[in-house]
Amino acid sequence: MSSIFKEGIFQDKRILVTGGGSGIGKNIAQRYLELGAQVMIASRNKEKLQAAQKDLSSFGDCHYGICDIRKEEDIESLTKHITEKMGGLDILVNNAGGQFPSLAEDLSKNGWNAVINNNLNGTWYMTQAMAKAFFIPAKSGCILNIIVNIYRGFPGMIHTGAARAGVDNMTKTLSIEWSKYNINVNAIAPGLIFSTGFQQYPEEIRAGIAKKIPMKRLGTTDEVADLATYLTSSVAVYITGETVYIDGGSRLHGDLYEM
Repeated sequence: MSSIFKEGIFQDKRILVTGGGSGIGKNIAQRYLELGAQVMIASRNKEKLQAAQKDLSSFGDCHYGICDIRKEEDIESLTKHITEKMGGLDILVNNAGGQFPSLAEDLSKNGWNAVINNNLNGTWYMTQAMAKAFFIPAKSGCILNIIVNIYRGFPGMIHTGAARAGVDNMTKTLSIEWSKYNINVNAIAPGLIFSTGFQQYPEEIRAGIAKKIPMKRLGTTDEVADLATYLTSSVAVYITGETVYIDGGSRLHGDLYEM
């Protein structure tokens, strides 16, 4: 592990990472474990969670919980599971979500509703539930939302752009409303990151895309994990309501996708 943090900076911290079974979420969970935290990873896929938990347990105390963030009964069960396994929660990383490329005129109602329900509604359900169960009673907590690069809209994925913009605004709103409870709320907006999720995109989208990024490369899940640990650490407690872009300058330069 290469880290700017001292060993054990997250000692005794209890952290939930949704979508923690693969990709960015799994890497974030690993970094927390390496730095001393106790981590719960959650997603819908039991097999993926079990495999990830087995891998991650070599780095520290890792648990898993099956949860569809769109279903409030699943979140309620996860809340009880967190209490039983970890005794509480200090940090929530909302990383779960999903999308697919589609031009606006081709997007079905079902496609729109599925992404809005997952990326926006599910994030809100999870955030409110964890805050009411753990952070507000403790008058302490930290929430980090993983969104996407929505700086200039999201041509080619209007559904996820709209959903993630909602989460961006939610981040700002909650940072003010919940400051009285000593809860920090921030977001990370990754650009193109080489992860399992990116590899699922069609070849015509992936081909040559790094050349269009000002830094001429894709980001890494390690880089996102480093930023996540910083924003939720004790050295960043005066930062709240911010969305931090990690995109190699892409938001300021040109078009990545051919329409």
